[in-house]
This record gives sequence, C-alpha cells and structure tokens, in this order.
Amino acid sequence: MIKLKCIVALSLLLLLFFSNTAVFAIGTTCGKDQVCIDNPLGKSIDDAKGNPDVNILIGKIINAVLGVVGSLALVMFIYGGFTWMLAAGNTDRVQRGKNILIWATIGLVVIFSAYAIVLFVFQGLGVPDA
Repeated sequence: MIKLKCIVALSLLLLLFFSNTAVFAIGTTCGKDQVCIDNPLGKSIDDAKGNPDVNILIGKIINAVLGVVGSLALVMFIYGGFTWMLAAGNTDRVQRGKNILIWATIGLVVIFSAYAIVLFVFQGLGVPDA
C-alpha cells in the first residue's frame, strides 16, 4: 500500500512539474504602469461596469465539475479492473471488483445524462457555449 501511495504521489508530482499549462499573468499593456488581463469568462458582460455574465460562469463551473467526475469514473474503472485481475481466485475479491465496475458504469451513465440535461437546458435558455 505504501508503494502504491509513493507511485501515485510521484506521478502527480511529475505531472505537475512537467505540465505546460502553467498560469502566468501575461497580458497586453493598457497604459503607463498598467497591465490588462483578458477576462477568463469570455467577452460577454452583463452591465456597464464590466462584470462577467453569471450564466457563462455557471456553465464553466458545471463543465469543470463534470470533467472531474468523469475522470474519477475512469479511475474507478481502472481500480475495479485491477481488483478483479488481482483477486487470484478469491471469490469475494472477484465480486468486489465486479461491483466496482458495475457501479462505475452506472456512475458514468449518470454523468453523461447530467451533461446532456445541462446542455439541453442551457441551449434552451440561449446560454452561449462555455
């Protein structure tokens, strides 16, 4: 178990270290001693003050959450497969691996259904793609 934790920690460290999506505040110069940064929510604004549109913010949050949950479903598929493969004939562990795969499949169906419903509702409300 300790080896598995070390491997996961090392993998995450290497993934973060070699990631090319580092966050830098690089923008165009607006004027003297000012730096403009693009709006991460898009170009839509809802008032004269320049506040971002709430619908776009909610859409981006929902997409991000569904992406994370989908990644967790993939991890559960892998975990269930390894549990089943490494059962070594133990019927309890085989059944446990099957149950993990079944529930991961049900979870994936729920995730896709939620995404489809959210997309349908947002398109019905006329919210632009997030």
